[in-house]
Amino acid sequence: MRRRDFLKLQVCGLAGLACAPLLRPAAPALAEARPDVAVARGAPGPAARAAVNLLGGMGRFVKPGQKVVIKPNMSFAQGVDSATTTHPEVVREVLIMCKEAGAARVRVLDHSLHDAEKSLRNSGILEACDSVEEGICRHLMDASFYQDADLPAASEMHSNSFMRDVLEADVLIAAPVAKSHGATGVSLALKGQMGLILSRQVMHSRYSLEGSIVDLNSFIKPHLAVIDATRVLTTGGPGGPGLVIRPGEVIASADPVAADATAVASYEWYGRKIAPRQVKHLQLAQERGLGRLDIENLVIRRIAA
Repeated sequence: MRRRDFLKLQVCGLAGLACAPLLRPAAPALAEARPDVAVARGAPGPAARAAVNLLGGMGRFVKPGQKVVIKPNMSFAQGVDSATTTHPEVVREVLIMCKEAGAARVRVLDHSLHDAEKSLRNSGILEACDSVEEGICRHLMDASFYQDADLPAASEMHSNSFMRDVLEADVLIAAPVAKSHGATGVSLALKGQMGLILSRQVMHSRYSLEGSIVDLNSFIKPHLAVIDATRVLTTGGPGGPGLVIRPGEVIASADPVAADATAVASYEWYGRKIAPRQVKHLQLAQERGLGRLDIENLVIRRIAA
């Protein structure tokens, strides 16, 4: 978080305390209406919308005139059935909801691991985005699109180069596909933020990968996570091939750690169930105050879209 944003939050927080007596009667109903984590089952687009609506709708996260970045998985030149990339209809629906909420600018961005053009086209995400607004879905590969930034809350990775659009954004939405990963166990909302920096290799070679993932999210923590679990690559990730299951679900939360934890707990990985605390970067994220792993103590609501 940038310093000026932190100061804004402090001011808003003090204002909220001052107004608390006036708002107290409505608070219990609001708390009941909004679960900590929403899980919707159905077709990809309707499930994404239903999950976000359970949280209070996209208008809770995106205000008129704001700049938004949506970060899906779209860095592999493979089709929907591979479960290596976010379902294009999930991305499209999140984009539409942002536009409906009045966003002034929306960008759908990633840093490709395969050929950038093929990844956009083969994933189906480019076509899905272009059907809403042309030119907003891109892979940013050149260093000119990035800006160096310090990570003041980091424990290991104290600087990197970030997409300028991300640094300028008011709202960041993580929209990953749920999949396994050979180095971190799973790749979900927190792990997916690696696609927003220029130099990912240093996270593998110079630092511990798990610690640097948490450092990264301490600086660019998503305001909303929308996890595509319509198909889940449970082995062979992140690029496959592997065992794909089809839960037909979308998981959403304002807490990306809780969203990731729900995805971990909901499905089998590598042929067995694992607990969220067994995923090291999620455990570290909770310890650093980025979110909650104790999903048994959270309100999780499941519906059919």
